[in-house]
Amino acid sequence: MKFRIVYDKPGRLRLRAGAFAFDREYEARVHKACVGVPCVKSAVVHSANGGLLLEYEPQNGDYGASRNQILEFAKSLNPKSLPECDGETEYQLQSLDDGFKASLMGMIARRYLLRWFVPLPIRTAITTIRGLRYVARGISTLMSGKLTVDVLDGAAIGASLLQRNYESAGTVMFLLGVSGLLEDYTKARTRTALTGSLAVKVDKVWVVKDGVDTLIELKNVQVGDLVRVRSGSMIPVDGRVMEGEAFVNESTMTGESKAVMKTRGKTVFAGTVLEEGAIVVKVRAVNGNTKIQKIIELIDHSEDLKASVQSRAEHLADSIVPFSFLGFGLTLLFTQNISRAVSILMVDYSCAIKLSTPISVISALREAADMDMTVKGGKYLEEFAVADTIVFDKTGTLTKAEPRLEKIIPFGGRSEDEILKIAACIEEHFPHSMARAIVKAALERGIAHEEEHADVKYIVAHGIATALDEKRAVIGSKHFVIEDEKVNVSEDDQRIIDKEAGAASVIYLGIGGELAGALCISDPPREEAVVAIRRLRENGIKNVVMITGDCKNAAERVAELLGIDTFFAQVLPEDKHHYVEQMKSEGKRVIMVGDGINDAPALAAANVSVAMSDASDIARETADVTLRRENLEDLVELRLLSQKLMERIMMNYRFIVTFNTSLLVGGFLGLLSPTTSAFLHNVSTMGICAKSMTKLKVT
Repeated sequence: MKFRIVYDKPGRLRLRAGAFAFDREYEARVHKACVGVPCVKSAVVHSANGGLLLEYEPQNGDYGASRNQILEFAKSLNPKSLPECDGETEYQLQSLDDGFKASLMGMIARRYLLRWFVPLPIRTAITTIRGLRYVARGISTLMSGKLTVDVLDGAAIGASLLQRNYESAGTVMFLLGVSGLLEDYTKARTRTALTGSLAVKVDKVWVVKDGVDTLIELKNVQVGDLVRVRSGSMIPVDGRVMEGEAFVNESTMTGESKAVMKTRGKTVFAGTVLEEGAIVVKVRAVNGNTKIQKIIELIDHSEDLKASVQSRAEHLADSIVPFSFLGFGLTLLFTQNISRAVSILMVDYSCAIKLSTPISVISALREAADMDMTVKGGKYLEEFAVADTIVFDKTGTLTKAEPRLEKIIPFGGRSEDEILKIAACIEEHFPHSMARAIVKAALERGIAHEEEHADVKYIVAHGIATALDEKRAVIGSKHFVIEDEKVNVSEDDQRIIDKEAGAASVIYLGIGGELAGALCISDPPREEAVVAIRRLRENGIKNVVMITGDCKNAAERVAELLGIDTFFAQVLPEDKHHYVEQMKSEGKRVIMVGDGINDAPALAAANVSVAMSDASDIARETADVTLRRENLEDLVELRLLSQKLMERIMMNYRFIVTFNTSLLVGGFLGLLSPTTSAFLHNVSTMGICAKSMTKLKVT
């Protein structure tokens, strides 16, 4: 593609290819191709002038290398050869922003073109016809037994028309139109952001044909096809299980975090996550016809994701309306001046209250997204602002999930190398962090570990069971190996393990019902964890809690290093949420931070939940907030953002009440005409809304 560079600074590059470089239908394809370049952080694409605005990161500190890579990409770019796509959330949000700006500019242009070029009698007729629509809507609302903002708007415009104050009526209707445009825009943006967080993010699936698994694009899957889904994957389609069995977490569908067993004949849904097992699903619905898509379509009509302060603002807005009419009546009674009374009617607290709050919320959601945090709704920002307790999982959350094998304790006459060989042979099938540490240690010691066992069975968040030399072999947590599998561990053996392991986590290996060895694994805390916890305390978090399935010594060591108030060790996955529920029953407002399959119940139970960037599918789907960077200090930034949001909303309330009260007093005393009252009121409303759209500037 031919282009010219119109802006070129380190980290930001604007290219322009001209109006005929590609049509609007290719914008989504070009956008997806641009953000697919490794160094590109974000892209803005405009077909009107063939423009590309790219923000990029340096490669090894070198902006020049990234710039050259982008220019080479742009030279080879052929929009018509790019594959079709529906457009990613970022592109869809960009399109909404562009559409809003265009509509707003169009409204302003029409207003002034009419004023400059259309004769007064025709303008008067147009204003009257438009005004009568507002009056009719107000009468209809009043006849249905409701006294809302629509009635007040209709009364104000009707009063202006009766006084032949057409300029005032036109101004009010123009500003109401802009307000409606803003409201539609904020709703559409929220819906798009939520759709992006809920949508099934699967590009390719395994389709079974004639007994052979074939990898194909999801968009090519047809109703009636057989799709194979394996452990840890998101189910991409609605359908019926034809073979196999699995535990499926359906929290995105039902809100119930406990996994459900799915066997032949059972129904599964797109967007749910297969925790354990493997199944073949006969497709019943794909793409836009799936149940999760139907849920997304209901978001427009849902109140569930609104911040409660937003809902209160909307109720308050309608409840204030009767007082506006009361003020109108009292002014008319005491002054006998219709002009002063109409000035009162032109001033409305509710309009600014009803608009500024949702705009503040959507602006904060957008700012969170710019900070690489996905928040699924305004109510979660509000909960994050008022929470007083934060609960952390340990492994992968407070720690780096990069554990190392520190020590091997053999039993039963076996050597360290023999224990490591057996453990690595079993663990290599399930590459979680602890397993990776064991396999990596075997590799470093040059220990080959060819398979010598039967099929392995993974027990979620507990351990692994298999058969070795016709004996049952199990490896995993103390609870799993000793309590569930009844492996014999003497008190002397346990004392040796406790002494040797110290603060390390212990993985037990049992063969034939006897303890074969213990593997001690250390997992140091994240470097930023101490600072993050300290800053959270400085910003109002009173209780810092850690819940882990790890041993007490390891948990105690991490709690001591990080300054954690309370910790619970050796907690079973299914019991984590009980601790969260207990804290809530004590009156605490709880934030839960986790990353694994076993954290999902606790995440669902908390007032607001956060998943780490590398969390499992089920954790990300369950969580209300997802961090897209591996940095716990993002929790502090989100806390500050949410608190600043609440401060802005309260500051808006104070300004609206103070300013509009002064307008009422001015109108009552005859200092302000109806036109001036309407103008100042609506300009202040637009100003407070514009201010609410600005960034909160979290530092």
